[in-house]
Amino acid sequence: MSDIDVQIPAAFDPFADANAENSGAGSKEYVHIRVQQRNGRKSLTTVQGLKKEFSYNKILKDLKKEFCCNGTVVQDPELGQVIQLQGDQRKNVSTFLVQAGVVKKDHIKIHEQHMEHETDVNLPDNNRLCYYIMCPNCIENH
Repeated sequence: MSDIDVQIPAAFDPFADANAENSGAGSKEYVHIRVQQRNGRKSLTTVQGLKKEFSYNKILKDLKKEFCCNGTVVQDPELGQVIQLQGDQRKNVSTFLVQAGVVKKDHIKIHEQHMEHETDVNLPDNNRLCYYIMCPNCIENH
């Protein structure tokens, strides 16, 4: 028989480029702006995903002053620091962050109001957080 060199290709990873550190598509970190319906007409806007080097308290102070609403910064073990504002301020916050140069417009994801949420009941009332379950339409579009 003849000696034929058979080369078996190494395992191919189709996502290798996306996982590379300097890849543009795989390394985008988004700022997520969501609204949560509280009771009745009351709602809460949450902002998560800002870079850690920013002062969340200074951003919150400017947001509160600009939009005449109250707010707070909440520390979450999974999500990190989250800014919470009273009312539906999604478009206002998005415009403010872009104009202030905090985030580029294409790095912001504004989520629609049709999300469901679950409240973490183990926390005290003043530290209660909501964890979002994205509806199928949001998952499909993002």
